Amino acid sequence: MSLQKTVRSSLVKQIVEQLAKRVEAGDWKVGERIPPEPELVEQLGVSRNTLREAVQALIHTGMLEARQGDGTYVRSSSVFGAAMQRRLQRSAVFEILEVRYGLEREIARLAAMRRSTSDLANIREKLEQAYHVFQDVDAYVRADVAFHIAIAEATKNSVMIDLYKHMAESLHLSVNSTVDLTGHIQTQFKTHAELVEAISIQDPDAAEAAVRNVIEASKAALASFIQEGDLPL
Repeated sequence: MSLQKTVRSSLVKQIVEQLAKRVEAGDWKVGERIPPEPELVEQLGVSRNTLREAVQALIHTGMLEARQGDGTYVRSSSVFGAAMQRRLQRSAVFEILEVRYGLEREIARLAAMRRSTSDLANIREKLEQAYHVFQDVDAYVRADVAFHIAIAEATKNSVMIDLYKHMAESLHLSVNSTVDLTGHIQTQFKTHAELVEAISIQDPDAAEAAVRNVIEASKAALASFIQEGDLPL
């Protein structure tokens, strides 16, 4: 058997994996700019062309996004999340809300039954953080995702936690970025407070009902924008 020459693409693949791990580990968060090219070239010990191929591969998957004249930014925290974003971009917002309801009602029920004192404190902290940034819609959306992930973590179901972490970003951003949420956020705080209270008293039925109220409030907000002609069907 003859020996084969090393393939340059294998090195690119290694760099892709390293960069993806940094994103997945949270070293580079969604919305943040990754280090500039010269810095990454020095850290990784590769040529500019190799790094550019690796970055381009991650841009193709949707994990990264190139902004002309501004650098490269993290768009999704995982390849799965990026795939979800692409899929949801082709979906109707009401379909997305139905998916959210299906996931979040079971998460809410399990969280209510299994939450610990520290889980509850974390959930309340995340809701408080969202309250403090509600005037900044982008910051609020990120805080809202963190709030719902905190609830998912209270389920103690590792598969559900991982699944929701990967999907939450896409599910929330696909809906929340579609409309102006300024007038909707106050309603969200009321429904979110109901959800936290249900989890606090460990009432799974009340938690499921609270999730339904959260989703119905979002549907109502979306419906009003559709009637006004601000949201495409």
